[in-house]
Amino acid sequence: MARREVDVPALVEQARAGSPRAVARLITLVENDHPALREVMAALAPHTGHAHVIGLTGSPGVGKSTSTSMLVSGLRGRDLRVGVLAVDPSSPFSGGALLGDRIRMTDHVLDPEVYIRSMASRGHLGGLSWSTPQALRVLDAAGCDVVLVETVGVGQSEVEVAGLADTTLVLLAPGMGDGVQAAKAGILEIGDVFVVNKADREGADNTVRELRHMISLGDRTEPGLWRPPVVKTIADRGEGLDEVLEALDKHRAWMEGNDELHRRRVRRATAEIEAIALAQLRERMGDLGHGDDLTSAAEEVVAGETDPYAAADRVVAAL
Repeated sequence: MARREVDVPALVEQARAGSPRAVARLITLVENDHPALREVMAALAPHTGHAHVIGLTGSPGVGKSTSTSMLVSGLRGRDLRVGVLAVDPSSPFSGGALLGDRIRMTDHVLDPEVYIRSMASRGHLGGLSWSTPQALRVLDAAGCDVVLVETVGVGQSEVEVAGLADTTLVLLAPGMGDGVQAAKAGILEIGDVFVVNKADREGADNTVRELRHMISLGDRTEPGLWRPPVVKTIADRGEGLDEVLEALDKHRAWMEGNDELHRRRVRRATAEIEAIALAQLRERMGDLGHGDDLTSAAEEVVAGETDPYAAADRVVAAL
């Protein structure tokens, strides 16, 4: 089935004017790796770099979607345009996101200044979809002041969100052993703000104390470095919202005052360029695999006639 033609300039202009339909179409082009994607990204590039990207991560059951909804309410109270990318587990049948446009965020669905999109992880590890960076560019160029990226609840592999966000917000809950899990998973290193949600549960104060103690043992206590705050919330009641927003504001101000925001965005762009380049190389490798060269090299390695490094050099030289 032939793909229909895309009027990229018109679509980008409509998205910049706030058309949800145009934004949805652009993100669909991203997810489908449409041939027009290069033209889309080129057209969006001059309009990006404005949005504050906040990643939300945490183990299943900590209340990520409820916390995201609470944050959207707070940001809208400041008259900010908000984008939400909620990365869901993929359907094993369709490859699509299982939860659609998150049912817990229905309060915001009719708000024209909030754009919510569920994206399928499609088996991608690290809690994100492979197309998330390009979808972020779409929302940034479409005028979102803040983009919230809520990751799949896959526990210890969610640290990838730190490479994508300006600010990483790590959610934990009392009674789930999250303090220990945070230390094991390396989440202590990637969190810029820690939120202990469901703070009305027994053990919340202990979880806060554990986190603060573990942070104090790390390498971020030196003068001038950002020391992550620990905030308590009860997201389904909206309690603790002001404290979370204040922590996010302080972190952005610290980044801007220390040139850290620019450094993080350069690292993000570096990773994005590298991922695109590697995808292109894999594509060429796949084309090469249809011939005899790759199989022949593998046969030689198995037979001990050459080593994998020398074989790899031959494969790369043939690309």
